[in-house]
Amino acid sequence: MHPNDDVLLDVTGLDVDIMTVGGSHRVVHGLDLTLRRGRTLGVVGESGSGKSMTATAVAGILPDAAVASGSVLYQGRDLLALTARERRRLAGPEIGFVFQEPMSALHPTMTIGRQMAAPLRLHLGLTRRLARERSAELLDLVGIPPSRGVLDAYVHQLSGGMRQRVMIAMSISCEPSLLIADEPTTALDATVQKQILDLLARLRGELGLSMILISHDLGLVAEHTDDVTVMLDGHVMESGPTRRVVSSPESGYTQGLLEASPRLGRSPRRLPVIDKSRFTKAVPR
Repeated sequence: MHPNDDVLLDVTGLDVDIMTVGGSHRVVHGLDLTLRRGRTLGVVGESGSGKSMTATAVAGILPDAAVASGSVLYQGRDLLALTARERRRLAGPEIGFVFQEPMSALHPTMTIGRQMAAPLRLHLGLTRRLARERSAELLDLVGIPPSRGVLDAYVHQLSGGMRQRVMIAMSISCEPSLLIADEPTTALDATVQKQILDLLARLRGELGLSMILISHDLGLVAEHTDDVTVMLDGHVMESGPTRRVVSSPESGYTQGLLEASPRLGRSPRRLPVIDKSRFTKAVPR
């Protein structure tokens, strides 16, 4: 086997620029990351670190004002060199995306069943009846049995946890190889968060998915990923196997994040302040 045959996604020198009236503003700087088949890569950082911009650049769903450059090789194919039409053909069958807020990602005036059927009919050519049957199977797979009547419901009629399960079911409906989960537990309580993360882990094993998990929570990433990339202000501060990064961080910024994490059994104390001005570029890898 060629040494790179197990690499599903290889991002090199990724820049993302936001175009404004006053000029361009770079929000991701020369980012490199690698995702191997069957593994979960965590991308962690505080709000504004560029992690979601990185995810949307890979998925081809950047805002109109954003421009990506560099190299994003998916199974050896440079996604940034594809046309918009070619990128849309990959969305679903090859790359699934779980948005952090399904209430705004799902259509408010269409039933869940109609929304789930649309990609199945478009990409897989299923009839209306078969698409509905497959949608019911997918909901059952993510823990929503047919008896709940979700296919005929609207997004506002569902709880936060059920909405996220619907979003996950839609993201895997066309059997992609890569699943990108952009802060999939945002605004969910702790119990539901665990259920969603356990669900993603189970689906990864059952379906043979490779996954990118975006989060601001280093503790969550430490528990649910194989490898991790730590970002700050659009730069990679550190990357490597999760166990190594968490146990022996090379970056002072990563050390600060770990120190700021609350721990059970530790007496109350003032959390340390991370001086971001000390970290101007990524540490050597």
